[in-house]
Amino acid sequence: MANTFKNETASGVGTTPTTVYTVPSATSTVTIGLTVANVDASQITVDVQAAGVYVVKDVPIPAGSSLSVLAGKIVLEAADTVVVTSDTAASADVILSILEQT
Repeated sequence: MANTFKNETASGVGTTPTTVYTVPSATSTVTIGLTVANVDASQITVDVQAAGVYVVKDVPIPAGSSLSVLAGKIVLEAADTVVVTSDTAASADVILSILEQT
């Protein structure tokens, strides 16, 4: 079984749900960290979903700040996704640190 550390990123996330990561087939993924940065001049509110369920919903992030979303690890299976949405257009940057196991 091969283990590969990776970072997945998305910039300018806005009001359309943005898929930051999709687990490849025949792969399990351990999420190690997920940070959402507010790049807007005003406070934003974000949602983060993993495998179709909310990790955080309607969480505020002040202007110029960031939020570390994960308090622990989440295991994702093949075809699971990580999706981020903001209430403001082009207002959030996201970095997801993962370990893929194939």
